[in-house]
Amino acid sequence: MDILTSYGNILVLFAAAVGFLMAWGIGANDVANAMGTSVGSKALTIKQAIIIAMIFEFAGAYLAGGEVTSTIRKGIIDASFYVDQPELLVFGMTSALLAAGVWLMIASYFGWPVSTTHSIVGAIVGFSAVGVGVDSVVWTKVTGIIGSWVITPLISGIIAYIIFMSSQKLIFDTKDPIKNAKRYVPFYMFLAGFLLSLVTIIKGLSHVGLHFTTFEAFALATIVGICVAGVGKIFINRIKIDPKADKKMHFANVEKIFAVLMVVTACAMAFAHGSNDVANAIGPLAAVVSIVGQNGQITSQAALAWWILPLGGLGIVLGLAIFGKRVMATIGTGITHLTPSRGFAAELAAAATVVIASGTGLPISTTQTLVGAVLGVGMARGIAALNLGVVRNIVISWVVTLPVGAGLSIIFFYMMKAVFS
Repeated sequence: MDILTSYGNILVLFAAAVGFLMAWGIGANDVANAMGTSVGSKALTIKQAIIIAMIFEFAGAYLAGGEVTSTIRKGIIDASFYVDQPELLVFGMTSALLAAGVWLMIASYFGWPVSTTHSIVGAIVGFSAVGVGVDSVVWTKVTGIIGSWVITPLISGIIAYIIFMSSQKLIFDTKDPIKNAKRYVPFYMFLAGFLLSLVTIIKGLSHVGLHFTTFEAFALATIVGICVAGVGKIFINRIKIDPKADKKMHFANVEKIFAVLMVVTACAMAFAHGSNDVANAIGPLAAVVSIVGQNGQITSQAALAWWILPLGGLGIVLGLAIFGKRVMATIGTGITHLTPSRGFAAELAAAATVVIASGTGLPISTTQTLVGAVLGVGMARGIAALNLGVVRNIVISWVVTLPVGAGLSIIFFYMMKAVFS
């Protein structure tokens, strides 16, 4: 307890700095994933993607990032082990943020899309298991997260495959793609509006204090979907196309319609992502601020200090702007060649998977969901359409994320113990 009294302000400042580093890593890695499909399919330029992501990620993080956050992220460690030595939890959470932030910097430099959630989970498990005791980790939670490595990319890959193949059958492989695009694209627009508003309602608005029942959430999402489809239909019907133009020109015009959809899905995914994943940076930071502020008392929920959410939002935005291009390139062009219709299928599948995961309580990584969706779209065109070397590197980076996060966290934990003890 004396350590928290003597060094409280220093510990909070240091935790804030490494929390900012973690948020910076989320921006450089995770946000780039969400925008990669839009950039890779040429629906947006990198500059446009960064501006859109900056606005919507910050809005999601700041407006819907949570007034109250769980002090123990994902419930993976047992707080009762720290009641007599709260300074160890402060050291541990700070070390976890630093470890995850450093790993995200390394991964982003090499253009590897890794999971920010798994980075922080691995780091928390590492310091707790080695620094305090193996029993302090809730291992059932950890095995659930490892299981999600396989399940979430598989689900999103299958959904992306179905969406992409349906657009091929209904629109692209027909005699009159423009006529069929005008007929069927509003349905895809409804699906996009419905799923993305459902993601926002489930993942975002509960943080602001707006709680909806399942029926209310679905009803509201249905209304939004109908409105999006209606507006989309008006715009599509205004597109004037020369019926004598060749089929290649018709395909190009259909892709333009999907490009508009891509922009809508990108904005909504950025907002939902900001509201959800900013917690990976601010959760451990809120825990440190709460424990120091309450003289070592550990609570299951920590009210956020006014400056924590803007810090997380700003870190995400700067990370994306300065370092986001590399991971964007991997997602957008490295795995498979994307067009707006393919990118839309991937992003819509990722949104659908987030909704399914939220409803079933499945631990999820937005990164792995989106990569799985892009793989699904690539598989629809045959295994030759995939860059297997890039896919191999991504899978390896996923596998090493937990142990690397844990290893770095253990090193930083013992360094902090040595310095402050």
